This record gives sequence, structure tokens and C-alpha cells, in this order.
Amino acid sequence: MIPRRQFLTRSALLAAAPLAAAVPAWAQDPTLRLVVGYPPGGSSDRVARIVADKLQAALGHPVIVENKVGAGGRISAQYVKNAPASQPMLLLANPAVMVVSPLVVNDVGYDPVKDFVPVSEVNNYVFGVAVSTGVPVKELSHLLAWLRANPSQANIGVPATGSLPHFFALMLGQQAQVTAEAVGYKGSAPLLTDLIGGQVPVAVDTLDSLIPQHEAGKIRILAVSSEQRHPLVPQVPTLKEGGVKLAASGWNTVFAPKSLPQSQVDRYAGLIQKAMQDADTQRLFKAGNLDPVVASAAQTRQRLAAYRQQWEPVIKASGYRP
Repeated sequence: MIPRRQFLTRSALLAAAPLAAAVPAWAQDPTLRLVVGYPPGGSSDRVARIVADKLQAALGHPVIVENKVGAGGRISAQYVKNAPASQPMLLLANPAVMVVSPLVVNDVGYDPVKDFVPVSEVNNYVFGVAVSTGVPVKELSHLLAWLRANPSQANIGVPATGSLPHFFALMLGQQAQVTAEAVGYKGSAPLLTDLIGGQVPVAVDTLDSLIPQHEAGKIRILAVSSEQRHPLVPQVPTLKEGGVKLAASGWNTVFAPKSLPQSQVDRYAGLIQKAMQDADTQRLFKAGNLDPVVASAAQTRQRLAAYRQQWEPVIKASGYRP
């Protein structure tokens, strides 16, 4: 006869077995990975780390930021797309990855609509045009004249090839009536290093990345891409004020691979939206010159669709190919 205590133990195990089998794979290995396609230190990475910390606090288990750098962010999208269902994984991506690359790169390795689900937009940003202190101009119109006078120096650094700053660089060249060479870097940090050092005379990057060096007097921001002057640098005119009829912004949005169960997508969307409403989250974003966004999954889908409708015709009409 089985002793009563042993019988109860075996009974408990047998009763628990169906429950254990019903536990989804993500709960057995709850570590969540938030993948970003750019190096540590850049604006996308900083956004990812704030969001990851807040998610970790809400979930009660580790959330790791994983930098999968390469191919202008495309490596990160390919990596997350192929994530096994047993490994919870999210992607922090921008327009370069989810709008531009799929239109201009042959065999990009993922479909931004079929392979991913928008979870939540977390911030938006505008761009700045900046010059090295060695370039003798202080206004955008003067820069255009300088590029015309020095076409061999019309090298414009951008944080990634195929990004929106890349298109800005080409458009600046058109405005200056020169063939500009967009010099792609692996993120903002190496771009700014070369801009400060004078290895590249002009750069287009996100405003938050440029401001600290501008304020330190190491570079000069000549214009911003917003419709109105930006409150962080109110003395800097817009591109339109400088004679370039162009205005645009970008965003960082969290996406989930289609392999992630919808229940988890909904859960993460709710937690991120709540985290973005938090006063401390707002403070951390603004301290980093970042513009936080609070958005539901539905709002994120609507904004993404509108953005694609605005930019896809422009990108296709450019004829750009890497």
C-alpha cells in the first residue's frame, strides 16, 4: 500500500501535470528581449533601455536590450522575425527599417506588414542639419552656397544608409544643385565623432543626438526638420525658413513578430502604454532630449498606416537604391 503522504504527493504531481503542459513556452522562459538595430549610446538604444527598465519592473522578470547591429537596422528585423515562439522577443524599429528599406532593398529578408505586429509607438523625433566648426557657415542658405562652391566636399554624414537622414542628405544636395554623397555610419556616435573631427563636413541626424555637441560648441546645428522651431533649440530655424521646402519627423515603435501569441502582444501593448504615461518615464525621455509618445496598439497602427501613405510615394519616386 502506498503511504498516504506519498499518495498525496503523487496525486498533486499528477494533478499539476496538465497545468504544466498548458503553461505557454514564454512563461517557462520569461526573459523578454527587446532588440534594437543600432549600437549602444544612440537615441534608439537609449529609448530601448528606458522602455526595457519600465517593462521589467511591470513584468517582474528580466527584460534584456539586445543590440543586433548591421545593414541599417535590417539585421535586427530579420533576427526578430525568425525568433522561435518559445522566446519572447520584441523589436524597437524606426522608419528606416519598417518603411524605407522594404521599398529600396532587394530581398530585404522580412515583410514589415506580414511578419510584424505594431505594439506601441514610444517616441517621435525630428532631424537636424549640422556642420563641423571647420565649415565657415552659420546659416542653411550659406551651407547650400558653400556646397555649390565646393562640390568635391559635398559629403553628408548620416547615421545609417537607407534612413530618412539619408534622403535628407540627397535632398540637400538637390537644393544646392550638387551631387551629394551620403556617407553612412553605424549609428550616431561614430558619425558625431567624425563630424567633430572634421572628417565629414556636414551631417543629418536626429536632433536629440546633435544637441549636446551643439550646446558644447563642437558642432553647429543650422536647421531642424520640424514644421515649427523646436523648443529645445528655439534659436535654430526650420528647413523651410532656410529655403528648403521640407519637413518631416521619425519615430521609434515597438513591434512583435507574428510568432508571438496575440495575448502576449496585447499584454505588452498595455504595459508599454501605461509605462509611457508614467511621470518618471516622461522625465527620463525629456532629460535625454527625447519626445515621449503615449499610444495604444490601435493608435499605433493608424499612425503607421498614415506615415506609410505619406512617405512611400516619395521614396519610390526618388529611385534610390543602396
